[in-house]
Amino acid sequence: MKNIPQHLFPVWAGPGRGRGWSWPLCIKWEAGEGLQSWGLDSRVWCMLCHGGREKLEQACQRGRGALQLPKAMLQLPRLFNIHQVPKVFWEDGIISGYRHPQSSALDCILSSFQMTNETVNIWTHFLPTWYFLWRFCVLCSTVNFLSESYTWPLLVYMLLICVYPFTSSCAHTFSTMSPEARHICYFFDYGALSLYSLGCAIAYGSYVMPDCWVNGRLHHHFVPIAIANTIFCTSTSCYSRFLELQFPHRSKILRTGAFVIPFMFDNIPLFYRLLLCFGGSCTYADALSSHCYHLLFAFLTCFLFASHLPERLAPGRFDYIGHSHQLFHICAVIGTHFQMEAVLADMTSRRSWLTAHSAAPSFLGTLGALVLGILLNLGIIVLFSASLLRAPNLSSEKGVTTNRTLQPSTAAKDE
Repeated sequence: MKNIPQHLFPVWAGPGRGRGWSWPLCIKWEAGEGLQSWGLDSRVWCMLCHGGREKLEQACQRGRGALQLPKAMLQLPRLFNIHQVPKVFWEDGIISGYRHPQSSALDCILSSFQMTNETVNIWTHFLPTWYFLWRFCVLCSTVNFLSESYTWPLLVYMLLICVYPFTSSCAHTFSTMSPEARHICYFFDYGALSLYSLGCAIAYGSYVMPDCWVNGRLHHHFVPIAIANTIFCTSTSCYSRFLELQFPHRSKILRTGAFVIPFMFDNIPLFYRLLLCFGGSCTYADALSSHCYHLLFAFLTCFLFASHLPERLAPGRFDYIGHSHQLFHICAVIGTHFQMEAVLADMTSRRSWLTAHSAAPSFLGTLGALVLGILLNLGIIVLFSASLLRAPNLSSEKGVTTNRTLQPSTAAKDE
């Protein structure tokens, strides 16, 4: 132990007496063996992951005392390994860092500030929510969404790119309250993603449609078909969760297909425009580079979601940072950013032509379609949730304990 370096890390001790807020105390952390080779020898990592739990709990106790909170509040939840939680909570290639399978809502919220195998999943969609909200607010100050019907498809699209990452963040936060709560949280996550695909279809049908397809049969039926796709997407992805334990591969195929099919349909106009560009008939090329970046990150998103790489190649090595779901979140958000830029570019550059050659977007085809999509998706989620609650054995493996007295192993305590 003499060769292990020790460092000081400041801890807040509450309001200073006459000095305002202060950080007068320091605690020690020890760099564990092998951490340097993984690049995990930083103070933050060691405090949150590797043996720093006791010190961080002391900090929470000081915070409780300073704020006069109940003793049960701000107590860090315990973590478990894969064999200590029911199979319904297992993730391929993730061995440790699992939260209690019957966590309270407060435990779930506190866990988002503790390094678990879900922490990065939570923040990689929570923080982008605020980015998209900021972009939406900036647009509200420059675009007249109330009186210009031409902007209504953009309004629907911007609303939904703010909703889907926030819903995903909430689903990852509260998914360990119970096996049933886990499924219902992800039902809402799938519904939000399905609505996002509807928002893409509404925006693409209004701004991205090739010139030669405007006012054609596909153009007129684009949004109704997209609404049908949302029903298919949400229903299939929710149903796939009932097959997860007995038929995991079939469940994964169904869930992947549920999102790939609406994506492919939404991008039919874009694919045709790219083909025209390769043929030398490129028009409105300002947005095409952003569209291409979006397609690239969409492909990476799908690949990471389906492959479970890199954690499948090295189980346990990417439990906290670097596993496929985190990378999937990051690629999805970056892809959405480029898609948003492309939609804005097409909307601006093609405005005069589209206004002259096609009818203005209608309320029923934009906001009306959004309301209908929300109602249909909520109905599907309610039906699947009711089926789940009537037959809870479908959601968890029999014979696996989930009571609150579950004790972590030595390995789990050290995380």
